[in-house]
Amino acid sequence: MSPARHRYHVYVVLLSVRVWNDPAFRRANPGHDVTKPCVYVGMTGLDPDLRFDRHKAGIKANRFVRDYGQRLLPQLYEVYNPMPYAAAQEMEVELAIGLREQGFGVWQA
Repeated sequence: MSPARHRYHVYVVLLSVRVWNDPAFRRANPGHDVTKPCVYVGMTGLDPDLRFDRHKAGIKANRFVRDYGQRLLPQLYEVYNPMPYAAAQEMEVELAIGLREQGFGVWQA
């Protein structure tokens, strides 16, 4: 596959602890370790910084990122990027599962 096709990214956004007050987020994270952060895991064809800015501006935004997003956590995802579309789709799910298994509170759309 040509490098030009490797233009997709996974990304992780740190969410405010206030997200824990949302019943849907709590239901999705019954095993959350309160000493670990809450995060959103997504994938995009854009640069993750631009995608985060768009979430915060309400453009195709996930409500948890729009309302509670604080900053990107590149140390959790940079090693994987960029990649082809199918790989990014799979990695988004795998990354969310892995973080949840570590005790993170995770929202993955």
